[in-house]
Amino acid sequence: MSGGLVALLDDVAALARIAAASVDDVAAGAARAGVKAAGVVIDDAAVTPQYVSGADPSRELPMIKRIFWGSLRNKLLVILPALLLISAFIPWIIPFILMLGGTYLCYEGAEKVWHKLRGHHDDEKAPAVERGPDAEAKVIKGAITTDFILSCEIMVISMNEVAAESIWSRALILVVVAVAITVLVYGAVGLIVKMDDIGLHLTTKDSAGSKRFGELLVKGMPGVLAAITFVGTIAMLWVGGHIMVQGAHDLGWHLPYDLIHGLEEPFAGIAVVGGLLAWLVNTLCSAIVGLAWGLLVMAIVHPLLKALPFGKKKGGHTEGDVRAAIAGHRSKHHEEKS
Repeated sequence: MSGGLVALLDDVAALARIAAASVDDVAAGAARAGVKAAGVVIDDAAVTPQYVSGADPSRELPMIKRIFWGSLRNKLLVILPALLLISAFIPWIIPFILMLGGTYLCYEGAEKVWHKLRGHHDDEKAPAVERGPDAEAKVIKGAITTDFILSCEIMVISMNEVAAESIWSRALILVVVAVAITVLVYGAVGLIVKMDDIGLHLTTKDSAGSKRFGELLVKGMPGVLAAITFVGTIAMLWVGGHIMVQGAHDLGWHLPYDLIHGLEEPFAGIAVVGGLLAWLVNTLCSAIVGLAWGLLVMAIVHPLLKALPFGKKKGGHTEGDVRAAIAGHRSKHHEEKS
């Protein structure tokens, strides 16, 4: 009897070790996939504040909450099942989907750089609150639609990183990635859009240090939003360019891939900082490739958009998105101070 109990305990311990190893594998896979999707994650966090810019402070977090749940439904109920079916039955199409997403990232990043250099502005875009209270549902729907595009890119990039895993491991890893990234993005967005309110609240405190810190938060938020936009643009070009270089290599055109790795090799051997320098060289080269490919796509797509009757609608995912958010936050500060 005791021998049977010992054997049972051994089996339980073995199962526990297997489960722990599986958890470690899922965690490692999720981390690997999440890092690869970082460029899109940053862009998602940079884009979303526009949708609540100018809204009543009491409505900001409820709006973000609705967008959060819409984003999570997109990832878990639509994108994840579709990707699992594709990976199970037509996995050969994933690299092409990935390169299509990479092209979109390059295009969006190059468009932002192009309009920034040309000094274009979207100041005429009114914050959501100025379009009337009935517009909130429409604004949220537009935010969820934009998020769907970005979520597709995040999930496809993540899927490609764990394509060698079993289908159940893939499913679990992608669930972890979907939940973790959505919480991260919309937690950060919620913090960003309320940071100025926190700052204004601190300015009412008796402590001189609290007042100074509150003023610093209020004055610094436009710069923070602009910095997020800049980092998001660079990350889009880097990730998009890397996807295109790797995709071209996998499809048989090795020149860009070999050239970039040839440029980073001399730095890789430097003691202590070699790995970092090699990564920076690879990142810079990938961003340059992303910018060049994005500008080429722009040269093809923009004339088509002008020729087609529907064109590119205003209010979409453009380079003025975060600028509109900054304008909304500034106007709100002035109103509350007065």
